[in-house]
Amino acid sequence: MQLTVLHRDDDLFVVEKPAGIATTSPDGKRCLVELASRLSPHPKLMHATSRLDIGVTGVVVFARSERAIAAILRAREEKKYLRRYLAIASGSFEASEGRWSWPIAIDPKDKTHRVALEAGEKGERLQQASSRFEVVQSSARASRVWLFPETGRTHQLRVHAARAGHPLVGDVDYGGLKRVVLGDGRVVTAKRPMLHCESVQIPHPVTGEPMRFVARAPDDLEAVWTSIHTPG
Repeated sequence: MQLTVLHRDDDLFVVEKPAGIATTSPDGKRCLVELASRLSPHPKLMHATSRLDIGVTGVVVFARSERAIAAILRAREEKKYLRRYLAIASGSFEASEGRWSWPIAIDPKDKTHRVALEAGEKGERLQQASSRFEVVQSSARASRVWLFPETGRTHQLRVHAARAGHPLVGDVDYGGLKRVVLGDGRVVTAKRPMLHCESVQIPHPVTGEPMRFVARAPDDLEAVWTSIHTPG
């Protein structure tokens, strides 16, 4: 599996994650960490600062030093660790932008999944969560949206979109359709959740200068959107 390196220095190593591989694994094998380590000889550390799900693509920033880990934790606390995701969500949105703030807990029916709850509801490992959305383009069957996670919970964007009634196309675990049937009878197939981490912005761990790393949307996501959005 080929990786595109977006940046490397003594403190940071940034790559584009492809679909089909986990960011981390219990033994550190067969995951993005292992692949990144092969491309970064003699790393002091290789700590993923965010974890994209297996089917999700995009920018992953690795911290390569203790000072980088500390700086990124500080950036999170100061809300300077900024991520923007591109997604294809089901249906048409009523508002062009907004915020989802449902708390997220482990799904009692499946411990590997998460569920969004109303304020005051109880759940296992309940955590507050907040995500923003901005609609880029919309049609009756799907919308192209920017998603901005303001917290970093497991499956957060996927769970919030599903709870809002707009599960991501291809995200069958959270109610998204794998196949979208268009008005003219054409069928569009998504083999994974249509979610891509388009950019990450952080202050550099040493200089403090803002750095923004960008990965263009993958071909399959663009193809799915074009097929849905273009009249037959």
